[in-house]
Amino acid sequence: MTQGAIYAFLGLNGAGKTTTIRLLLGMIKPTAGRARVLGTDIRVGSKKPWDAVGYLVETADAYPQLTVRQNLEAMRRLRPGTAPQAVDRAIERLGLGPYADRRAGVLSHGNAQRLGLAKALLHAPKLLILDEPANGLDPAGIVEIRNLLIELARDQGVTIFMSSHILAEVSRLAQRIGILHQGRLLQELELDELERNRRRWLLVRTRDCQAACSMLRDAGFSAETTPKNTINIADRAAIEHPEAIAARLVQAGHALTLLNVEEEDLEQYFLRLVGMDGDNSK
Repeated sequence: MTQGAIYAFLGLNGAGKTTTIRLLLGMIKPTAGRARVLGTDIRVGSKKPWDAVGYLVETADAYPQLTVRQNLEAMRRLRPGTAPQAVDRAIERLGLGPYADRRAGVLSHGNAQRLGLAKALLHAPKLLILDEPANGLDPAGIVEIRNLLIELARDQGVTIFMSSHILAEVSRLAQRIGILHQGRLLQELELDELERNRRRWLLVRTRDCQAACSMLRDAGFSAETTPKNTINIADRAAIEHPEAIAARLVQAGHALTLLNVEEEDLEQYFLRLVGMDGDNSK
């Protein structure tokens, strides 16, 4: 990962995202191999490289009887060299001002998640490792956290390694994505490469789809009828020049009622990759 990049680990619940993050943070030992973070081999109990790493794993832990401000102050004292002003900055940045003097134990799940992120950012880390950072947030909160992470990466050069099971949210944040399934890394690619890999097809409907489909097949196209009484054409020539397909059908006496180039959405792409796509027919 390059400095200031956002890398997303994408996978279904149970795919192994949290386990991998716990390995990177030295919380558990790998059964084989090793983990390196910021050039340092990670060992359970090691003190490096945590002065440059902020993290949030699974649930945002806090002292429930202490206030938000007291929780952050306790964390600040565990981070040597962190200025007292860092507490107020973190409270402001995460929108925790109205809850600063409220006990952490009575916070909503979303605000507890904000507190966890504030603790992770308190010491201005070079690297953030976040497990489902938008977990429990309402739509407005998700947008706020998204904008915060983009700002940290773009303006402050913070490198972010995050996990998520929400592909649409990942696509708005990450430049590079690793797709994890059942403990295996299935694919690792840039976001623009993922866009190119998504399937596209030409969707056609006529008064008589069976006859129109037969005509297109006779003309050499990979045309198939679907249970929804449409015709799917996967040929690149048809997708790039749907007007040629329309002209051919009209000339053969098949009036069109639908002509549209469609593309699988990101969720369909992901499910296809992990073998859970079912029928993509339209």
